[in-house]
Amino acid sequence: MFFLMKSAIRLSVTIIVTLVVLIGIKQSSAFKDNFYRVVYENNFSFAQVNSVYQNYFGVAFPFRNLLDAKPVFHEKLVYSQEEEYLEGVKLSVGDEYLVPVLKSGLVVFIGEKEGYGNVVVVEQVDGVTLWYGNLDNVNVKLYDYIDSGTLLGNVKNHLYLVYKKDGKRLNYEEYL
Repeated sequence: MFFLMKSAIRLSVTIIVTLVVLIGIKQSSAFKDNFYRVVYENNFSFAQVNSVYQNYFGVAFPFRNLLDAKPVFHEKLVYSQEEEYLEGVKLSVGDEYLVPVLKSGLVVFIGEKEGYGNVVVVEQVDGVTLWYGNLDNVNVKLYDYIDSGTLLGNVKNHLYLVYKKDGKRLNYEEYL
């Protein structure tokens, strides 16, 4: 019974927030302009919003955890050598290396980027955007919220990482 009540409260809060935003956009052009500027022009962090929501209300879809299934893969990044590469770093790893997610966040891009091969871009909860390059067999989908340590995909011999915040390149040495 408590589970259903908690789920109903979560759903109600989500609906109320959504309706307030939609009504604000519909009724006030100033609100609409501010909303679009914050979300589209500024680097709005949906991963941070998701993290805050989960801290206060739990997961958005509570029914997905009914089977208590936990991921088996929960690893740390292991590499033998690092060297600067384009805007980031090239890490030497083993053949068919399984790549763990370094920090929780939201998948905002999956596709090819010149010089990096197949890339997954994760907007982390700390506001840093991390590119994982040279990936094969990607294990996530666009707009998935992924936890630290879970399997992202695999690479052959080397992994490219690019750290950015607000569109500016960050020094990878501070994060490895």
